[in-house]
Amino acid sequence: MKIVFVGAGATAVTTAQLLLKHGHEVVIIDRDEERIRHVSSHLDCGFLLGDGTRPDILKQAEPASTDILLCLTDMDQENILASLVGRALQIPRIITKLEDPEFETVATALGLETVVVPVRTVGRRLADLVEGRDTLELSGLIKNDARLFSVLVQPAQAGRIEDLDLPETARVVWLYRDGRLLFTEPNLKLEPGDEIVILARQDVADEIHARLLSPAKAT
Repeated sequence: MKIVFVGAGATAVTTAQLLLKHGHEVVIIDRDEERIRHVSSHLDCGFLLGDGTRPDILKQAEPASTDILLCLTDMDQENILASLVGRALQIPRIITKLEDPEFETVATALGLETVVVPVRTVGRRLADLVEGRDTLELSGLIKNDARLFSVLVQPAQAGRIEDLDLPETARVVWLYRDGRLLFTEPNLKLEPGDEIVILARQDVADEIHARLLSPAKAT
């Protein structure tokens, strides 16, 4: 997959390193020339100098061939604006990082579907540790070559889960519909807009993800 980052901070660099190890194409956009010079000495990927909230800059990253846009600057307003520009350029999936939880309702109202609020995740974890609760983190269960990811069901994919024709080493484990968690059952049919969560081996995960996303990218 091709992943474009807006922002070259610590979170972006760490994420990009992992994605590059998995063979993905990465492009990083940042307006700070010195930061790009520093990061480029550590990462073997594409770089663009400029404001990632501007359509002309994002167009240079070739949105038609981009699978995911990650908006990870230090400014929530910039991340929201870059996400909206990316959506206007028809990038299939957009992930928006927000430092201030109050902006989450704004992002939701604007239709941004995948929002990450690190301070909330860290805060919950620290509170659990302080109060003696050893919460079982999902990330600790996904080990070795197992991968867990989600995709939105497109109109052409609506119907039985079996019709997705997943490999033997992949399963739909649950899904979200209208904000509700549903566990998969034999008689459960997928509807457009459902977010399905798939557990798969690494050797088939990328192919499944690309195949299920392809209808959305074509629109």
